[in-house]
Amino acid sequence: MDLVKKIAVLGSTGSIGQSTLSICASHPDRFLPIALAAGSNLQVLVEQCRRWRPQVVSVADEALAAQLSTLLAQAGISAIEVVYGSAGAVRVATLPEVDFVVAAIVGVAGLEATYAAVLSGKTVGLANKECLVAAGDLILAAAREHNVDLLPIDSEHNAVHQCLRAGAPPEVKQIWLTASGGPFRNTPLEEFDRITPAQALKHPTWVMGQRITIDSATMLNKGLEIIEACRLFHLPPTQVKVSVHPQSTIHSLVEYIDGSILAQISVTDMRLPILYALSWPERVASDLTFDLAALSRLDFQPPDPLRFPCLRLAYEAAAASQNHCIALNAADEVAVAAFLKGELSFNGIPRTIEQVLALTPSGSPASIAEVLAADLGAREQAREIVAASHRLPSR
Repeated sequence: MDLVKKIAVLGSTGSIGQSTLSICASHPDRFLPIALAAGSNLQVLVEQCRRWRPQVVSVADEALAAQLSTLLAQAGISAIEVVYGSAGAVRVATLPEVDFVVAAIVGVAGLEATYAAVLSGKTVGLANKECLVAAGDLILAAAREHNVDLLPIDSEHNAVHQCLRAGAPPEVKQIWLTASGGPFRNTPLEEFDRITPAQALKHPTWVMGQRITIDSATMLNKGLEIIEACRLFHLPPTQVKVSVHPQSTIHSLVEYIDGSILAQISVTDMRLPILYALSWPERVASDLTFDLAALSRLDFQPPDPLRFPCLRLAYEAAAASQNHCIALNAADEVAVAAFLKGELSFNGIPRTIEQVLALTPSGSPASIAEVLAADLGAREQAREIVAASHRLPSR
Protein backbone atom coordinates (compact mmCIF):
# COMPACT_ATOMS: atom_id res chain seq x y z
CA MET A 1 0.00 0.00 0.00
CA ASP A 2 1.33 3.44 -0.99
CA LEU A 3 1.43 5.58 2.18
CA VAL A 4 2.35 8.77 0.31
CA LYS A 5 -0.62 11.08 -0.25
CA LYS A 6 -0.68 12.51 -3.75
CA ILE A 7 -1.58 16.18 -3.63
CA ALA A 8 -3.17 18.62 -6.09
CA VAL A 9 -2.62 22.29 -5.24
CA LEU A 10 -5.10 24.84 -6.60
CA GLY A 11 -3.29 28.16 -6.28
CA SER A 12 0.24 26.76 -6.09
CA THR A 13 2.08 30.07 -6.55
CA GLY A 14 0.15 31.91 -3.81
CA SER A 15 1.15 32.02 -0.15
CA ILE A 16 -0.96 28.99 0.86
CA GLY A 17 0.20 27.04 -2.18
CA GLN A 18 3.85 27.76 -1.50
CA SER A 19 3.42 26.87 2.18
CA THR A 20 1.76 23.60 1.14
CA LEU A 21 4.72 22.73 -1.08
CA SER A 22 7.04 23.61 1.81
CA ILE A 23 5.21 21.05 3.96
CA CYS A 24 5.56 18.50 1.16
CA ALA A 25 9.30 19.20 1.02
CA SER A 26 9.59 18.71 4.79
CA HIS A 27 7.65 15.41 4.67
CA PRO A 28 8.59 13.72 1.38
CA ASP A 29 7.72 10.32 2.82
CA ARG A 30 4.10 11.44 3.35
CA PHE A 31 3.08 14.02 0.73
CA LEU A 32 3.81 14.31 -2.98
CA PRO A 33 2.38 17.13 -5.16
CA ILE A 34 1.51 15.72 -8.58
CA ALA A 35 -0.80 18.43 -10.01
CA LEU A 36 -0.59 22.23 -9.79
CA ALA A 37 -2.92 25.05 -10.80
CA ALA A 38 -1.76 28.66 -10.82
CA GLY A 39 -2.67 32.00 -12.34
CA SER A 40 -0.03 34.01 -14.17
CA ASN A 41 3.11 33.79 -12.01
CA LEU A 42 5.07 31.70 -14.51
CA GLN A 43 8.46 32.36 -12.92
CA VAL A 44 7.48 30.70 -9.65
CA LEU A 45 5.50 28.00 -11.45
CA VAL A 46 8.46 26.96 -13.60
CA GLU A 47 10.57 26.52 -10.47
CA GLN A 48 7.79 24.45 -8.89
CA CYS A 49 7.71 22.27 -12.02
CA ARG A 50 11.48 21.91 -11.86
CA ARG A 51 11.30 20.82 -8.21
CA TRP A 52 8.25 18.56 -8.30
CA ARG A 53 7.82 17.41 -11.92
CA PRO A 54 3.99 17.29 -11.64
CA GLN A 55 1.89 15.31 -14.09
CA VAL A 56 -0.42 18.25 -14.87
CA VAL A 57 -0.06 22.02 -14.56
CA SER A 58 -2.78 24.58 -15.23
CA VAL A 59 -2.53 28.36 -15.77
CA ALA A 60 -5.09 31.12 -16.26
CA ASP A 61 -5.44 31.21 -20.05
CA GLU A 62 -4.28 29.81 -23.37
CA ALA A 63 -1.59 32.45 -23.97
CA LEU A 64 0.00 31.75 -20.58
CA ALA A 65 -0.16 28.01 -21.29
CA ALA A 66 1.82 28.56 -24.51
CA GLN A 67 4.39 30.66 -22.64
CA LEU A 68 4.68 28.04 -19.91
CA SER A 69 5.19 25.25 -22.44
CA THR A 70 8.02 27.24 -24.03
CA LEU A 71 9.66 27.99 -20.68
CA LEU A 72 9.45 24.35 -19.61
CA ALA A 73 11.02 23.22 -22.89
CA GLN A 74 13.83 25.76 -22.49
CA ALA A 75 14.45 24.45 -18.98
CA GLY A 76 14.61 20.88 -20.26
CA ILE A 77 11.48 19.90 -18.35
CA SER A 78 9.30 17.46 -20.29
CA ALA A 79 6.38 15.08 -19.78
CA ILE A 80 4.20 17.68 -18.03
CA GLU A 81 0.68 18.17 -19.35
CA VAL A 82 -0.04 21.92 -19.59
CA VAL A 83 -3.69 22.98 -19.46
CA TYR A 84 -5.48 26.28 -18.79
CA GLY A 85 -8.60 28.09 -17.64
CA SER A 86 -11.44 26.72 -15.54
CA ALA A 87 -11.30 23.41 -17.40
CA GLY A 88 -7.59 23.18 -16.66
CA ALA A 89 -8.09 23.76 -12.93
CA VAL A 90 -10.83 21.11 -12.95
CA ARG A 91 -8.41 18.72 -14.67
CA VAL A 92 -5.87 19.31 -11.87
CA ALA A 93 -8.50 18.86 -9.15
CA THR A 94 -9.91 15.62 -10.58
CA LEU A 95 -6.74 13.84 -11.70
CA PRO A 96 -7.47 10.18 -10.86
CA GLU A 97 -4.20 9.66 -8.97
CA VAL A 98 -4.82 12.61 -6.62
CA ASP A 99 -5.81 11.78 -3.02
CA PHE A 100 -6.03 15.28 -1.53
CA VAL A 101 -6.85 18.67 -3.09
CA VAL A 102 -5.70 21.92 -1.48
CA ALA A 103 -8.20 24.57 -2.59
CA ALA A 104 -6.32 27.87 -2.33
CA ILE A 105 -7.31 29.84 -5.44
CA VAL A 106 -8.48 33.25 -4.27
CA GLY A 107 -12.15 34.20 -4.71
CA VAL A 108 -14.84 32.41 -6.67
CA ALA A 109 -12.30 31.61 -9.39
CA GLY A 110 -11.57 28.36 -7.58
CA LEU A 111 -15.20 27.38 -7.12
CA GLU A 112 -15.68 25.11 -10.14
CA ALA A 113 -12.47 23.17 -9.51
CA THR A 114 -13.23 22.73 -5.81
CA TYR A 115 -16.74 21.51 -6.54
CA ALA A 116 -15.38 19.12 -9.19
CA ALA A 117 -12.90 17.75 -6.65
CA VAL A 118 -15.74 16.99 -4.23
CA LEU A 119 -17.79 15.32 -6.98
CA SER A 120 -14.71 13.19 -7.78
CA GLY A 121 -14.54 11.97 -4.20
CA LYS A 122 -11.30 13.76 -3.29
CA THR A 123 -10.55 14.86 0.25
CA VAL A 124 -10.43 18.67 0.12
CA GLY A 125 -8.43 21.08 2.27
CA LEU A 126 -10.27 24.40 2.10
CA ALA A 127 -8.11 27.51 2.22
CA ASN A 128 -10.61 29.39 0.05
CA LYS A 129 -13.46 30.57 2.26
CA GLU A 130 -15.34 32.04 -0.73
CA CYS A 131 -16.27 28.54 -1.93
CA LEU A 132 -18.43 27.82 1.10
CA VAL A 133 -19.64 31.42 1.33
CA ALA A 134 -20.88 31.45 -2.26
CA ALA A 135 -21.84 27.80 -2.76
CA GLY A 136 -21.95 26.23 0.67
CA ASP A 137 -25.28 24.47 0.16
CA LEU A 138 -24.14 22.82 -3.08
CA ILE A 139 -20.67 21.84 -1.88
CA LEU A 140 -21.88 20.40 1.42
CA ALA A 141 -24.63 18.41 -0.30
CA ALA A 142 -22.07 16.99 -2.75
CA ALA A 143 -19.68 16.17 0.11
CA ARG A 144 -22.40 14.24 1.92
CA GLU A 145 -23.40 12.40 -1.25
CA HIS A 146 -19.83 11.40 -2.11
CA ASN A 147 -18.66 10.86 1.49
CA VAL A 148 -15.96 13.52 1.13
CA ASP A 149 -14.11 15.11 4.05
CA LEU A 150 -13.85 18.91 3.90
CA LEU A 151 -10.93 19.94 6.09
CA PRO A 152 -10.47 23.64 6.89
CA ILE A 153 -7.05 25.23 6.36
CA ASP A 154 -8.06 28.74 7.45
CA SER A 155 -6.38 29.07 10.85
CA GLU A 156 -9.60 29.89 12.71
CA HIS A 157 -11.69 27.05 11.29
CA ASN A 158 -8.79 24.66 11.53
CA ALA A 159 -8.58 25.56 15.23
CA VAL A 160 -12.32 24.92 15.68
CA HIS A 161 -11.96 21.58 13.89
CA GLN A 162 -9.25 20.59 16.36
CA CYS A 163 -11.26 21.69 19.41
CA LEU A 164 -14.40 19.86 18.19
CA ARG A 165 -12.57 16.55 18.46
CA ALA A 166 -13.18 16.81 22.22
CA GLY A 167 -16.98 16.55 22.12
CA ALA A 168 -20.07 15.51 20.18
CA PRO A 169 -21.96 18.10 18.08
CA PRO A 170 -24.97 18.31 20.47
CA GLU A 171 -22.56 19.21 23.28
CA VAL A 172 -21.40 22.41 21.56
CA LYS A 173 -22.91 25.59 22.98
CA GLN A 174 -21.11 28.01 20.65
CA ILE A 175 -17.82 28.64 18.90
CA TRP A 176 -15.65 31.71 19.10
CA LEU A 177 -13.61 33.02 16.19
CA THR A 178 -10.85 35.38 17.23
CA ALA A 179 -9.84 38.48 15.28
CA SER A 180 -6.75 40.65 15.65
CA GLY A 181 -8.85 43.77 15.14
CA GLY A 182 -6.58 44.78 12.28
CA PRO A 183 -4.57 48.01 12.11
CA PHE A 184 -7.51 50.29 12.99
CA ARG A 185 -8.71 48.70 16.21
CA ASN A 186 -7.99 51.90 18.13
CA THR A 187 -8.17 54.47 15.33
CA PRO A 188 -10.71 57.27 16.00
CA LEU A 189 -13.82 56.78 13.88
CA GLU A 190 -13.60 60.31 12.47
CA GLU A 191 -10.33 59.33 10.76
CA PHE A 192 -11.74 56.31 8.90
CA ASP A 193 -12.65 58.23 5.74
CA ARG A 194 -9.01 59.33 5.46
CA ILE A 195 -7.52 55.84 5.75
CA THR A 196 -5.21 55.07 2.82
CA PRO A 197 -4.54 51.71 1.16
CA ALA A 198 -0.95 51.81 2.43
CA GLN A 199 -2.19 52.13 6.02
CA ALA A 200 -4.80 49.40 5.58
CA LEU A 201 -2.24 46.97 4.16
CA LYS A 202 -0.14 47.05 7.36
CA HIS A 203 -1.59 44.09 9.26
CA PRO A 204 -0.29 43.85 12.84
CA THR A 205 0.22 40.08 13.06
CA TRP A 206 -0.23 38.25 9.72
CA VAL A 207 1.42 38.55 6.30
CA MET A 208 -1.31 37.94 3.69
CA GLY A 209 -2.50 38.94 0.23
CA GLN A 210 -3.92 42.41 -0.44
CA ARG A 211 -7.62 41.62 -0.46
CA ILE A 212 -7.56 39.50 2.70
CA THR A 213 -5.47 42.16 4.47
CA ILE A 214 -8.02 44.87 3.65
CA ASP A 215 -10.82 42.49 4.64
CA SER A 216 -9.09 42.01 7.97
CA ALA A 217 -8.98 45.78 8.46
CA THR A 218 -12.76 46.04 7.82
CA MET A 219 -13.42 42.68 9.55
CA LEU A 220 -15.33 41.54 6.47
CA ASN A 221 -12.85 38.66 6.46
CA LYS A 222 -14.19 37.61 9.85
CA GLY A 223 -17.70 37.98 8.46
CA LEU A 224 -16.91 35.53 5.67
CA GLU A 225 -15.45 33.21 8.31
CA ILE A 226 -18.72 33.36 10.25
CA ILE A 227 -20.60 32.14 7.19
CA GLU A 228 -17.98 29.47 6.48
CA ALA A 229 -18.16 28.28 10.11
CA CYS A 230 -21.94 28.01 9.91
CA ARG A 231 -21.56 25.78 6.83
CA LEU A 232 -18.62 23.67 7.99
CA PHE A 233 -19.83 23.01 11.51
CA HIS A 234 -23.60 23.00 10.87
CA LEU A 235 -24.35 25.86 13.26
CA PRO A 236 -26.74 28.82 13.01
CA PRO A 237 -25.18 32.32 13.01
CA THR A 238 -26.33 32.85 16.60
CA GLN A 239 -23.89 30.13 17.74
CA VAL A 240 -20.87 31.65 15.99
CA LYS A 241 -19.33 34.51 17.99
CA VAL A 242 -16.40 36.82 17.34
CA SER A 243 -13.94 38.21 19.87
CA VAL A 244 -11.17 40.72 19.18
CA HIS A 245 -7.91 39.18 20.41
CA PRO A 246 -5.00 41.43 19.38
CA GLN A 247 -2.27 38.92 20.22
CA SER A 248 -3.66 36.39 17.67
CA THR A 249 -2.32 33.66 19.95
CA ILE A 250 -5.59 31.80 20.42
CA HIS A 251 -6.94 31.06 16.97
CA SER A 252 -10.44 29.93 18.00
CA LEU A 253 -12.37 28.53 20.94
CA VAL A 254 -15.21 26.05 21.36
CA GLU A 255 -17.55 26.43 24.32
CA TYR A 256 -19.40 23.30 25.43
CA ILE A 257 -22.74 23.09 27.19
CA ASP A 258 -21.14 22.11 30.52
CA GLY A 259 -19.21 25.40 30.63
CA SER A 260 -15.88 24.04 29.37
CA ILE A 261 -14.05 26.17 26.83
CA LEU A 262 -11.33 24.64 24.66
CA ALA A 263 -8.85 26.88 22.87
CA GLN A 264 -6.37 26.06 20.11
CA ILE A 265 -3.02 27.80 20.51
CA SER A 266 -0.13 27.72 18.06
CA VAL A 267 2.36 29.84 16.16
CA THR A 268 0.97 32.25 13.57
CA ASP A 269 2.29 30.15 10.70
CA MET A 270 -0.06 28.75 8.06
CA ARG A 271 2.13 25.68 7.64
CA LEU A 272 0.67 24.27 10.85
CA PRO A 273 -3.03 24.20 9.78
CA ILE A 274 -1.92 22.95 6.36
CA LEU A 275 0.02 20.10 7.96
CA TYR A 276 -2.94 19.28 10.21
CA ALA A 277 -5.30 19.07 7.25
CA LEU A 278 -2.93 17.07 5.05
CA SER A 279 -2.20 14.52 7.77
CA TRP A 280 -5.68 14.30 9.35
CA PRO A 281 -6.78 12.19 11.23
CA GLU A 282 -3.17 11.71 12.31
CA ARG A 283 -0.85 14.31 13.79
CA VAL A 284 2.63 14.57 12.31
CA ALA A 285 5.68 15.86 14.17
CA SER A 286 6.96 19.29 13.06
CA ASP A 287 9.31 22.06 14.17
CA LEU A 288 6.43 24.57 14.47
CA THR A 289 6.78 24.97 18.21
CA PHE A 290 5.07 27.60 20.34
CA ASP A 291 6.75 29.74 23.00
CA LEU A 292 4.55 29.69 26.12
CA ALA A 293 5.97 33.06 27.12
CA ALA A 294 3.67 34.50 24.47
CA LEU A 295 0.75 33.65 26.79
CA SER A 296 1.85 36.22 29.35
CA ARG A 297 -0.91 38.53 28.09
CA LEU A 298 -4.22 37.58 26.49
CA ASP A 299 -6.73 40.33 25.73
CA PHE A 300 -10.31 39.79 24.53
CA GLN A 301 -12.99 42.32 23.76
CA PRO A 302 -16.20 42.43 21.72
CA PRO A 303 -15.89 43.98 18.25
CA ASP A 304 -17.13 47.56 17.97
CA PRO A 305 -20.19 47.50 15.63
CA LEU A 306 -19.62 51.14 14.61
CA ARG A 307 -15.98 50.48 13.75
CA PHE A 308 -16.70 47.22 11.94
CA PRO A 309 -20.08 47.44 10.15
CA CYS A 310 -19.01 44.67 7.75
CA LEU A 311 -19.38 42.21 10.61
CA ARG A 312 -23.05 43.14 11.01
CA LEU A 313 -23.59 42.85 7.27
CA ALA A 314 -22.12 39.33 7.27
CA TYR A 315 -24.43 38.19 10.08
CA GLU A 316 -27.39 39.64 8.17
CA ALA A 317 -26.36 37.88 4.96
CA ALA A 318 -25.85 34.58 6.78
CA ALA A 319 -29.34 34.80 8.25
CA ALA A 320 -30.95 35.91 4.98
CA SER A 321 -30.11 33.49 2.13
CA GLN A 322 -27.38 31.96 0.00
CA ASN A 323 -27.90 34.74 -2.57
CA HIS A 324 -27.07 37.32 0.07
CA CYS A 325 -23.86 35.50 0.99
CA ILE A 326 -22.86 35.51 -2.68
CA ALA A 327 -23.62 39.22 -2.93
CA LEU A 328 -21.69 40.00 0.26
CA ASN A 329 -18.53 38.42 -1.08
CA ALA A 330 -18.86 39.78 -4.62
CA ALA A 331 -19.60 43.34 -3.53
CA ASP A 332 -16.70 43.30 -1.12
CA GLU A 333 -14.25 42.12 -3.76
CA VAL A 334 -15.29 44.96 -6.09
CA ALA A 335 -15.26 47.54 -3.30
CA VAL A 336 -11.83 46.49 -2.02
CA ALA A 337 -10.39 46.66 -5.54
CA ALA A 338 -11.83 50.17 -5.92
CA PHE A 339 -10.39 51.24 -2.55
CA LEU A 340 -6.93 49.94 -3.48
CA LYS A 341 -7.11 51.98 -6.71
CA GLY A 342 -8.12 55.12 -4.85
CA GLU A 343 -11.64 55.12 -6.31
CA LEU A 344 -13.46 54.50 -3.02
CA SER A 345 -12.95 55.56 0.58
CA PHE A 346 -12.38 53.04 3.35
CA ASN A 347 -15.88 53.69 4.67
CA GLY A 348 -17.16 53.26 1.12
CA ILE A 349 -16.44 49.54 1.34
CA PRO A 350 -19.23 48.71 3.84
CA ARG A 351 -21.54 51.29 2.24
CA THR A 352 -21.18 49.58 -1.14
CA ILE A 353 -21.79 46.13 0.35
CA GLU A 354 -24.88 47.30 2.23
CA GLN A 355 -26.40 48.82 -0.91
CA VAL A 356 -25.79 45.65 -2.93
CA LEU A 357 -27.33 43.48 -0.19
CA ALA A 358 -30.41 45.72 -0.17
CA LEU A 359 -30.85 45.02 -3.90
CA THR A 360 -30.38 41.24 -3.55
CA PRO A 361 -33.45 38.95 -3.63
CA SER A 362 -33.57 35.93 -1.33
CA GLY A 363 -32.80 32.58 -2.91
CA SER A 364 -30.48 29.63 -3.15
CA PRO A 365 -28.86 28.77 -6.53
CA ALA A 366 -29.44 25.21 -7.73
CA SER A 367 -26.14 24.88 -9.63
CA ILE A 368 -22.62 26.27 -9.78
CA ALA A 369 -23.61 28.07 -12.99
CA GLU A 370 -26.37 29.87 -11.09
CA VAL A 371 -23.92 30.74 -8.31
CA LEU A 372 -21.52 32.27 -10.82
CA ALA A 373 -24.37 34.16 -12.51
CA ALA A 374 -25.49 35.59 -9.16
CA ASP A 375 -21.89 36.52 -8.40
CA LEU A 376 -21.53 38.37 -11.72
CA GLY A 377 -24.80 40.21 -11.15
CA ALA A 378 -23.75 41.38 -7.69
CA ARG A 379 -20.37 42.51 -9.02
CA GLU A 380 -22.03 44.60 -11.71
CA GLN A 381 -24.31 46.23 -9.13
CA ALA A 382 -21.29 46.97 -6.94
CA ARG A 383 -19.38 48.53 -9.85
CA GLU A 384 -22.34 50.77 -10.65
CA ILE A 385 -22.57 51.86 -7.01
CA VAL A 386 -18.82 52.54 -6.85
CA ALA A 387 -18.96 54.52 -10.08
CA ALA A 388 -21.88 56.58 -8.80
CA SER A 389 -20.14 57.33 -5.51
CA HIS A 390 -16.95 58.26 -7.37
CA ARG A 391 -18.90 60.87 -9.35
CA LEU A 392 -20.30 62.51 -6.22
CA PRO A 393 -18.60 65.70 -4.99
CA SER A 394 -16.37 65.11 -1.98
CA ARG A 395 -17.95 65.93 1.32
